[in-house]
Amino acid sequence: MLTKLNSWLTFPLMALSLSLVACTGHVIASEDNVPARPNIVLILADDMGWSDIGSYGGEISTPNLDTLANKGIRFTQFHNTAKCSTSRASLLTGLYAQQVDMGRIRISTIKNGVTLAEILREAGYHTLAVGKHHGKDNLFERGFDHYWGLRDGATNHFNPGIQRQGEPAPAFKRKPRTWCFDGDCFAPFTPKDKKYYSSDTFTDWSIELLNNLYATTDKQTDKPFFLYLSFQAPHDPLQAWPEDIAKYRGKYQVGFNAIAKKRYQRQREMGLIDESFQYSQPTRRQWDELTPKQQDDQDLRMAVYAAMIDNMDQNIGRLLARLKALGKADNTLILFASDNGSNPSIVDTGDGEIGNIDRWASLGGDWANVSNTPLRLYKNDSFQGGISTPLIAHWPDGIQQPGAVSEFVGHFIDFMPTLLELSGATYPSSYEGETVFPFEGVSLLPVIQGKENAFEQGKLTRAKPIFWQWGLGKAVRDGHWKLVSSDRFGIPNRGEWQLYDMQTDKSETNNLAQQHPEIVNKMVAQYEHWWQQLPENHEGGFLGFIARSVLWYFLQTESHHPEE
Repeated sequence: MLTKLNSWLTFPLMALSLSLVACTGHVIASEDNVPARPNIVLILADDMGWSDIGSYGGEISTPNLDTLANKGIRFTQFHNTAKCSTSRASLLTGLYAQQVDMGRIRISTIKNGVTLAEILREAGYHTLAVGKHHGKDNLFERGFDHYWGLRDGATNHFNPGIQRQGEPAPAFKRKPRTWCFDGDCFAPFTPKDKKYYSSDTFTDWSIELLNNLYATTDKQTDKPFFLYLSFQAPHDPLQAWPEDIAKYRGKYQVGFNAIAKKRYQRQREMGLIDESFQYSQPTRRQWDELTPKQQDDQDLRMAVYAAMIDNMDQNIGRLLARLKALGKADNTLILFASDNGSNPSIVDTGDGEIGNIDRWASLGGDWANVSNTPLRLYKNDSFQGGISTPLIAHWPDGIQQPGAVSEFVGHFIDFMPTLLELSGATYPSSYEGETVFPFEGVSLLPVIQGKENAFEQGKLTRAKPIFWQWGLGKAVRDGHWKLVSSDRFGIPNRGEWQLYDMQTDKSETNNLAQQHPEIVNKMVAQYEHWWQQLPENHEGGFLGFIARSVLWYFLQTESHHPEE
């Protein structure tokens, strides 16, 4: 095993070693002290807001994630796609979801792209996936040595299958869901163990796969691994263990605004944000407008949501402990993110109490707005509250500025080039007879390493704009300018392009479109060029607008969300 790098002055030697890996597919040892290629753990939360965890200002207890953040790097301008399935497509391929046939409301398989696992396995990595995918691909057939998990979208956290003896019938909004265990896919999946809970079990499976991996021969243990752990929490249904709920019950009776303002204050005090993150106009009700019964209901909803995040953090702690016991903690890059902003949808089915197996309840728009403090709006929007994710990068052997905060403007498409550079893998122009689009992102490695003054604003920039489109929203980010539009009813300037200077107004509070029509025109042209180049172009004029309006209605209010 190669020894730990003592100085980043020797990094060019690592680059040489990785270039040899790219050519041969094997690690080429050298006499110099070059670090081994890192193991990679990519952890994804589901529908978690930007400010929910402690290291991003939240009051929810997340000591394990906070430790990763304090000894790693936090990103304040990192982005997903505002939607579960499209985010996962971009994360896995380094391409926009619209490029790989995953940008529509109906769920598809990935086309014209390769996955991180397909790339990393060719470079000599063990590849493991556990949890939610939200597509029609079995990840076992897309480069993962093992995949155990939920191929589809949301389902019951306590029992995703049929009613078990002695238990209430599990609440559903759509069933059955497809599950895959390596080559076998079926629906429904009914866990025999009544102690099943999605976050607990996904972590159990991850640890089991790692244990199996390192119980094999010494030759195999010399290979690095890639683990993709995709939690289902805190996506609805709001369900959690009673002991976790009890930690938070009653703590949210202070109301929406009080929680949001405390989060914003903590964010400023910890140095996560500055005055460029202005406190955006709330889109939530006043707490004193609610009846005592409604206040109690809202307190319970947020308590269960917090309990789900708390439990997820507990499980991340168990995984970290196992990595340490296996001697893999120091040279493992851990990336933690969320697939979109907190979810404002209103779903309510079942007869049980919120939090239990027989009730499907959701968070709703009031708390979703709080969860994304201080950003604007929430999931499904192309405003910052919909597309922003906390991103934590932790790598003891590789990070030179632990505790740093980066304003680098990133996107899920950046994971592919980052892991390519780390692994020395080669990106193909075709795969299994199908043309593969060139990846769209940029490597985060200079930021992770703290090179090129990466933590000084403006020192590290992107060469190309970033684009978004989902549902009724669309946006483009070029440098410090962001152009965004939404056809959703209730949005100021609905349907018009809005322009924001993200250098001074990262929460989109001051629309500058009228002051800078030349910038608007330039960025509209950039967006239209991007859109017209896509293989999946379906805006559809007036009929497209009607279709997207119906889509938004279902996404916000319907208890049977398409494909969710």
